[in-house]
Amino acid sequence: MSSETTENENVLKPFSTVQLLNFCLGFFGLQFAWQMRIILSGPVTEELGASPLLFGLIWLAGPVTGMLVQPIIGELSDKTHTIFGRRRPYLFAGAILASLALWAFPNSALIAQNIAEFLHLPLPVYGGLIIAAIMIWVIDACVNAAQGPYRALVPDLVPPQQHSLANAYLSFAIGLGSVVAAGTAPFLRYVFNYQMSINAQFVMAALAFSLAMLWTCMTIKEHKYNKVVQSETVNNSSAVKEESFVQKITDFFKSSPEVGKICTIQLFTWIGIMSLNIFFTQYAIHTIYGVPDLTMATEEVKNSYTALISKATNFSSICFAIQNLICFLVSIPIGLLSTKFGNKRVHFFALITLAITFVCMGIKTNPGFVLVCMAIAGIGWASILSLPFAMLSEFIKKGSEGSVMGIFNIFIAGPQVLVCTLLAWVINKCSYVIPTGSNYHWEYAFFIGSVTLLIAAVITNLINEKK
Repeated sequence: MSSETTENENVLKPFSTVQLLNFCLGFFGLQFAWQMRIILSGPVTEELGASPLLFGLIWLAGPVTGMLVQPIIGELSDKTHTIFGRRRPYLFAGAILASLALWAFPNSALIAQNIAEFLHLPLPVYGGLIIAAIMIWVIDACVNAAQGPYRALVPDLVPPQQHSLANAYLSFAIGLGSVVAAGTAPFLRYVFNYQMSINAQFVMAALAFSLAMLWTCMTIKEHKYNKVVQSETVNNSSAVKEESFVQKITDFFKSSPEVGKICTIQLFTWIGIMSLNIFFTQYAIHTIYGVPDLTMATEEVKNSYTALISKATNFSSICFAIQNLICFLVSIPIGLLSTKFGNKRVHFFALITLAITFVCMGIKTNPGFVLVCMAIAGIGWASILSLPFAMLSEFIKKGSEGSVMGIFNIFIAGPQVLVCTLLAWVINKCSYVIPTGSNYHWEYAFFIGSVTLLIAAVITNLINEKK
């Protein structure tokens, strides 16, 4: 190995606070896309006729693209060498394509109508819903295409002793991005009496994602030595060159028994967290504010609930904003605490706290109480966004950062399939009659999620961290 490679490998300079803040700016923009997807996809698709089960099936876009796109893009980014770097082409392309889909999603009904008119065909009953589903798949695929390589930049560029802190800064950016994305519409409504439309909120998300990622691509410099490392490795070992992705997965789990534990923690954690993310807005609309199921309602009935649905979606946005404000405030302290006391102790406490808040929200649906619960949930959310990645970083082999993050994402995306199918089916089966029609037990999602979070906490306590 050349002296240039050795020198560069051993001299990853510590990031200053300013550099860490700049490093995480792209994630700030990425979270705009994800937050709009979480909060507003339910009202948009329900308006187009999606039942709880159909809504869950559309949400499959997230986990399926996560399991397929992130490992593939991660693997490709490990092997990509362009004048623009290894990871940056994927960051930029993902942001631009996702931004176009974010603009199109709330206009799905209009797009479907224009397509039908252009082809001189009658508009299918679920034409708008089909377009909306396609747009969600494009958004999720492109967000995943950007997210995996972005996470891989941490072991690429940041010295090992700062991995926990760097991931905490990404958590900080996610929290701040979510606060601004979720809080803008309620802020304008309650301060200036202006109700921001759903279309405008998606346009805001598209601009934030593309511009923030463009800034990251322009200011983050990838190290050239990575190309040298891979080139020399391939020259010295044909086995490495011919190593299949399946073999990389095998090597990933063989690297340490702790890797399997960390993946299992992620599996149960993300069943819990997606039970909240997927169903919270519908829970706010239908359980907290008592709006009946409107999937088969006439336009006249739907219009009569427009104001109440706007109030409920604003409340949902406020809850996510508060949750992510707490995430934003505690993310850096969590990184510092984990450096002092260990990742697993801090993460164990955070998961237990999150499980308790889930149970409380399922039992008591008073808006003020739910808002407090969502604030407390921000502690667990901040930990989930950083500490599992910090624990995994201890076991990543040099040169495989992108593929490892892609493999790890399978245990984030995979559990969501259960939430989108099995849990959505359970809710779909648990309907009940109310004076104004029928409704569903959306709160059941929180009870199931609390159980899986407790399981994740128990496994976290079994991790043997490196000292």
